[in-house]
Amino acid sequence: MGQPNTTRCIAVVEPCAMTEIGLQHILNEYSTGNYCVHFFKDVHSLRRTLRVRDITAVIFSLSGQRWLRVDSLLYLRDIAYSHPEVRRIILAKDNGEVNLIKKLTPSCLHGIINKATCREVLQQELFLLLLQPAQPVDQPLNSQIAVCQIFSPTEHSILCYMTYGYSLLEIALQLGRNIKTIRAHKCNAMIKLGISSDLALLSAGDILVHLSPESVTNAHAIVA
Repeated sequence: MGQPNTTRCIAVVEPCAMTEIGLQHILNEYSTGNYCVHFFKDVHSLRRTLRVRDITAVIFSLSGQRWLRVDSLLYLRDIAYSHPEVRRIILAKDNGEVNLIKKLTPSCLHGIINKATCREVLQQELFLLLLQPAQPVDQPLNSQIAVCQIFSPTEHSILCYMTYGYSLLEIALQLGRNIKTIRAHKCNAMIKLGISSDLALLSAGDILVHLSPESVTNAHAIVA
């Protein structure tokens, strides 16, 4: 990382200007003394900053735009390996996304918060995560075991293929299975995750593929 700095920096990745204003008000009380808060519109500007200065914590406010969300998930995983000392927090869009992330890949995170909750609760939960002594997070292997316990190999493959834009028919051809079998496995995956829409399943696939080390390996094999 960069040169030592007496001021501890908290980085917030938030592409939405209105949400940034709200988070600024929430974090103002924390931005005192030896702490400062810096906002970034995307992970690319954060990456440049991380090369030249120390950052204590990174808060990723997940965007509703898929490509921005995927960028954040990918960079969050990278930070977990390249800067394990940095505290990593996700602000999810709702409780559904919170639950998906907790089920699929808790290992590289220090905290997940629903940013749609009321201001008082959001502020309290953020401050608790930022102020409490740093605790080591689980090793990536634990995340792999947890994912294997949730999905069958076929369900896991379906999620990976869906993330890269494959239709169910194309997935059936790739896996050498009939379309009815693929639909059945897809429904089983949705039941296990407690979701009822294809959009939610796609979000689950994004989280699984871009945060889980094992799934990244499988995904690379798919697109190779």
